[in-house]
Amino acid sequence: MRLLLDTQIVYWFFYEQQNVPQQAYDHMHNADAVFVSAASVWEIAIKVRIGKMKADPEKVVQWMEAAGFQELPVFSKHTVLVAGMPLYHGDPFDRLLIAQAMSEPLHLLTADPQLKQYSALVIEV
Repeated sequence: MRLLLDTQIVYWFFYEQQNVPQQAYDHMHNADAVFVSAASVWEIAIKVRIGKMKADPEKVVQWMEAAGFQELPVFSKHTVLVAGMPLYHGDPFDRLLIAQAMSEPLHLLTADPQLKQYSALVIEV
């Protein structure tokens, strides 16, 4: 199985490991590949800039590489898919992650139960 990590999981993994559910670690350990979207790094950078998050986006990228996570770029096919998605969730970054998961395909690992409405590819932990 190939996994795409939700931004919250990425943040927890690098800054608040105690919040990462054991089930998430199990999925990551058993995955064939683990991806982090460039959109997640962008979301972290925005939240840092507006004071909603304390993190260093440059370190997140370095730590991603050190952890063996693969970066998933944002492609046009991902953004086009977002346009037709229902608004089950108000966060545009989460909708983009769902679109990426559906396009690639990847399983999206998240702690957000609302995202399960979009696809069977969503794994809630």
